[in-house]
Amino acid sequence: MSLFEVTYKPFGERSILIEWPQIISENVLKSVLSYKRKLENFKFKEKVYIKSAYNSILITYDAYIDNFYDKIQELKQLYLVDRKVIKSTFKLWKIPVCYDLEFGIDLEEISNINNIEIPEIIRLHTNIKYRIFFLGFLPGFLYLGGLDKQLHFSRKTTPRLNVESGSVAIGGLQTGIYPANSPGGWNIIGKTPINFFDLIQQEPCFATAGDKIQFVSVSRDDYNVIFKKVDDSTYFLESEVIYD
Repeated sequence: MSLFEVTYKPFGERSILIEWPQIISENVLKSVLSYKRKLENFKFKEKVYIKSAYNSILITYDAYIDNFYDKIQELKQLYLVDRKVIKSTFKLWKIPVCYDLEFGIDLEEISNINNIEIPEIIRLHTNIKYRIFFLGFLPGFLYLGGLDKQLHFSRKTTPRLNVESGSVAIGGLQTGIYPANSPGGWNIIGKTPINFFDLIQQEPCFATAGDKIQFVSVSRDDYNVIFKKVDDSTYFLESEVIYD
């Protein structure tokens, strides 16, 4: 039985927003993803588009909604059919990261302010298996949960105009990877040669909500080797199946 009560409300003329408690929690995420799978398998009378975030699902219908009450009742009944959160299959992705100061341009500042040595920052950052809560901000940008409290660090007051693709960063209570060159206010601690969004691929982003990410520290030389293999499409990202 789900531990969470959800709310339903109109969101524009063609959408309904379903919300869980406003907290970042793996249990909430599992409930969201479980219900999302129900929606994806449900035979709606019209075409719908389903998007999930930390604690919400947005359902957008192809046509304008004439009667929100009926639509919401339908969604509520589907939710109540079976509120049990079913264990699912996800993947744990191993992401190589070079933490050299050439790439980790904010490592020294984090080290000084948080009073923690750089090798310990790297150890703590690579010690966690981070849960992917959802993708957003930029195509392929993963919102990860689980950053060690010792590594929490405020976002920059003035964002950089350009953060390079592959930059691994810390922003507040979270860590993440920039999938493309973009402005950004997170603190850069390293860089990965992995491409997180590739339109050529059938699945442009290999990871999905519910998967996990673990960072693996690599040397500058190893980074260069992997970068070339990625560029040549001969690098195979290490992963393993997990049941959660």
